[in-house]
Amino acid sequence: MPTYVVLSRFTEKGIANIKQGPSRIEALKKQFRAVGAKLKDFYLLMGRYDTLLIFEAPDEKTAAKLMLAIGAAGNVRTETMGAFTEAEYKKLVGGLS
Repeated sequence: MPTYVVLSRFTEKGIANIKQGPSRIEALKKQFRAVGAKLKDFYLLMGRYDTLLIFEAPDEKTAAKLMLAIGAAGNVRTETMGAFTEAEYKKLVGGLS
């Protein structure tokens, strides 16, 4: 499955309700599983961004729907990127002429 990396920043609503954050992560895991995706990792960050998610989804449309649903909840603003594993990278580079 394709891998995605999500950097996010808390909104005012998100930081005001930060104590509910752990339960929101558990709800996200269920939401991802329901559409055949998997939330692999969650990190709280220090710096420009507040959190980092790494997830797998069956395709871009599924990933986009998940990110739209997260954004619609109003707790974070996200920046999502497709990502390649080391093995995928090596295969891509190996195919260069």
